[in-house]
Amino acid sequence: MDGSGHGGRARGPRPGARTAGLLCTAAALAATAVPASARPAPATAADPPADPVVVVDCFSKAQVRPEEYLLACGDGNNNLVRLRWETWGPRVATASGTDMVNDCRPYCAAGRFHAYPVTVTLSKPEPWPDRPGVRRFTTIRLLYTDTAPAPAPKDVTLKLVY
Repeated sequence: MDGSGHGGRARGPRPGARTAGLLCTAAALAATAVPASARPAPATAADPPADPVVVVDCFSKAQVRPEEYLLACGDGNNNLVRLRWETWGPRVATASGTDMVNDCRPYCAAGRFHAYPVTVTLSKPEPWPDRPGVRRFTTIRLLYTDTAPAPAPKDVTLKLVY
């Protein structure tokens, strides 16, 4: 006896039963799959790049909406801090923040930093020669909303050369 109470040999699955089971499983999986029409189309080479215009810092690093931006790369005596960007578009970016400027009195190493509220505008994007396909802002405008650091005027526009 085979333990089933029936005489004879134990029986395995009938031929073709395994194949039928696999086909049923495959059909069930296919029925739950997402149709191709519901999937997003992959990006193509013809799609425009999604990268925004960048501002390049003293270390040739591309930044978007930086919280800080060093203006005086050589000595670090002028730094924009606590920048809050209202806009960052393909032509112009605007922020409010604080310009921390060293008075360099009696000389820069012994000077004190003073805070000046400022509105920052980045503009004139151009292709970045060091990075093909990337555009960078080339002009920065500082509009001091209270007093300006002497002897600077309240409205200063600088060329970004990095």
